[in-house]
Amino acid sequence: MVEAYDPGDPAVRRDPFPLFARLQEEEPVQWSPALKAWIVTRYDDVRAVTLDGAYTAERMLPFYERLPDERQARIRELLRYLSLWMVFRDPPEHTRLRRLMNRAFTPGAVEALRPRVEAIVESLLDGLEGRGEVDFIADFAMPLPALVVMSMLGVPPEQLAAMKGWSDDMAVFVGSARGSRDKYERAERGAREMAASFRALIEARRAAPAEDLTSALIAARDEREALSDDELVASCMLLLFAGHETTTNLIGNAVLWLCRKPELQEELRARPALIESAVEEFLRFDGPSHGLGRVVAREHELRGRRLRPGERLFALMNAANRDPRAFDSVHEIRLDRSPNRHLTFGHGIHFCLGAPLARLEAQVALPRLLERFPGLGLAPGELRWLDSMILRGVEALPLRLRSG
Repeated sequence: MVEAYDPGDPAVRRDPFPLFARLQEEEPVQWSPALKAWIVTRYDDVRAVTLDGAYTAERMLPFYERLPDERQARIRELLRYLSLWMVFRDPPEHTRLRRLMNRAFTPGAVEALRPRVEAIVESLLDGLEGRGEVDFIADFAMPLPALVVMSMLGVPPEQLAAMKGWSDDMAVFVGSARGSRDKYERAERGAREMAASFRALIEARRAAPAEDLTSALIAARDEREALSDDELVASCMLLLFAGHETTTNLIGNAVLWLCRKPELQEELRARPALIESAVEEFLRFDGPSHGLGRVVAREHELRGRRLRPGERLFALMNAANRDPRAFDSVHEIRLDRSPNRHLTFGHGIHFCLGAPLARLEAQVALPRLLERFPGLGLAPGELRWLDSMILRGVEALPLRLRSG
């Protein structure tokens, strides 16, 4: 029998892939006592979970309603907004919210952001020059996507530290952190303060609309499928949170593997046209999101296990992306891998809205980093992986840099 999956185990957090492989072979649907949830690891099963009406994305309110009154009071403001995030909604509400927000992420709209992304990349790289050693997460991988999405929303760049702090506080709850004893208090505080900031921004844009996404969402309220006031605030919070947390990990994990395997740096420098497929391969090999959470909506069997309504389930994309039933040479990084039908951005109606923007940011950032710093390598220090059931990345990434 395979050991039970426990993301709180430091060894598993550091390298979960050997356990994922054993689960796929011997126990592809496993009950995790640590998580009190089902764990699904095979590619076909993870993909099916995203499409099957036997599972629901609406897991926040049921969770909240099961809590004792005193614990409900501790996270009332947090759940006020999280319950309205479209990632936690089923149709028809998900469909309505998605349709309104899709407008900002059409291929044309994302491509129009390229000059802004390039300018932010160059500014951040300028800040790394001459420093020798840096924390790549704090100094580049986090501020790049955060500043991009803040610019889209009309949030002043001076609020980066505050927004990041509030987002980190919320992440201990949204990411199902196991080791944070005060996660409810932190998440409640972060949600309350971020919501207040966005309410102030929304009021300012109502008085004086601008060319930004917040103004566009406010304008959408006048149409038939209007956003309520709370939905407007919640949508801004979701875009800020989701728009940088996973992209930070995408870029950070990619650079970590470029440092661990310097031959990949040389391959990308020699063949710059590989960048699009390279980003897809980094997404597959060690993706920024471990998995997605669902709740069982109706009783059924999966791989011989009986799943009952109300039980939680985690479909692990990072496991599915190394399933030998779906990919060749699963534990190798092949920058020219094609086809590459990874599930990192999900599948079906909940496919990641910001996927085109995340791809653009990585495709711009990685080549410029390698061009400007040919002596890219890891600095001494132990890597600490995020305490999260959902997010996959390191807290800090110490690098040694040598300019070209």
